[in-house]
Amino acid sequence: MPTSILTRTSASSSRTTRRGPACASSPEVFQDPLVEDPPRGGLTSADRERQTRLLARARATCGGCPLRTACLYDAVVRHDVAGIAGGTTARQRTDIRRRLGVVVEAEDLDTLAGVVGARQVDHEEVLRLRRAHPEETLEQLAQRLACSLSTVKRHLRRSRQAPVEARPVTRPLPAQVLQVTSAVVDGAAARCAA
Repeated sequence: MPTSILTRTSASSSRTTRRGPACASSPEVFQDPLVEDPPRGGLTSADRERQTRLLARARATCGGCPLRTACLYDAVVRHDVAGIAGGTTARQRTDIRRRLGVVVEAEDLDTLAGVVGARQVDHEEVLRLRRAHPEETLEQLAQRLACSLSTVKRHLRRSRQAPVEARPVTRPLPAQVLQVTSAVVDGAAARCAA
């Protein structure tokens, strides 16, 4: 067999056996700012139409993906992600979590980022310094702690978002996530059609 035919045959068979996520082959859709992190303000009519087309393409791509159920479950139960995941928007996943009673813990970015300066910033130390020096700006607190302003803001935000009462963590079954997702997505589609 000529080499060129063998190369084409190998290339085409490797494409058909690929089992990765379908979204990886469409970054122009899934990484578009209108899909990944839609603006909160009003969109122009042209941007709204473009967003509608992109979302339809993204949902169709997710619908045919062999990893859709696992992707949806992880995006609802394990990680709060932006953009389309498992055929749902971030707003739909928030509604799904609310209906299921799922709370996704925020990522501990300090641990992921590692040590800032000579040491890692302690959450309680940030809160103690804020109480001790309420007149200081957040920048001044960051200087006292030898950390970034964003680190101080993140710790203060975390303290405001902390649940008052610790609840036992229960995770829904994948079938429950799919059932609630269907109700949320079908409800959104019915509202749009009306």
